[in-house]
Amino acid sequence: MSTPPINEYEGGDFDVRLGARILREREARGWSLTELAERSQVSRAQINKVERGASSPTAAVLGKLSAAFGLTISTLLGGVEGEEAVRLTRFAEHPQWMDPATGYVRRQIAPHAGSSLTFEITHVELPAGESTSYPASAFAFLQQLVFVLDGQLAFTEGDTVHRLGAGDSLELGSSADCTFANASGVTCTYLVVVARK
Repeated sequence: MSTPPINEYEGGDFDVRLGARILREREARGWSLTELAERSQVSRAQINKVERGASSPTAAVLGKLSAAFGLTISTLLGGVEGEEAVRLTRFAEHPQWMDPATGYVRRQIAPHAGSSLTFEITHVELPAGESTSYPASAFAFLQQLVFVLDGQLAFTEGDTVHRLGAGDSLELGSSADCTFANASGVTCTYLVVVARK
């Protein structure tokens, strides 16, 4: 059921459009590059490359930038979509993004542009042997639930490790540094459901 991962939501150069979105968010807040670097703990050089579309950010970098802005990753990525309302979307049509460092693929299931939904659902494919980490700040203003569809997921929340298999779900607790890890030999597929606190 997998489609080739591409970092495009509506066609065109996604990295350039994502960089422009991050630049707009920074400028809308009146922040300098240095201020965003301090708030996100991402280097000025890396942010500059991302804003220019010269570098595709990793999932960890996106997590830090979205947390600094007080946005979810999906909202940050979704800001480069079109504005036409969509109600029916086939699996292959869901906007998707691939982490260039790990091959981690996230598909935005809901909401889409023009939607009135107040929650988010993201479909994730985490390749065998890979992991991705997010700072506590990325979870501070959110309620999240992880539901494993296939494979094995080791979810580290602060000092606690939760081992999840197909059909298992976990409601995240207090915000803490988190890592999604797949130590198995096959891809782990899971959903992340997000609502603002």
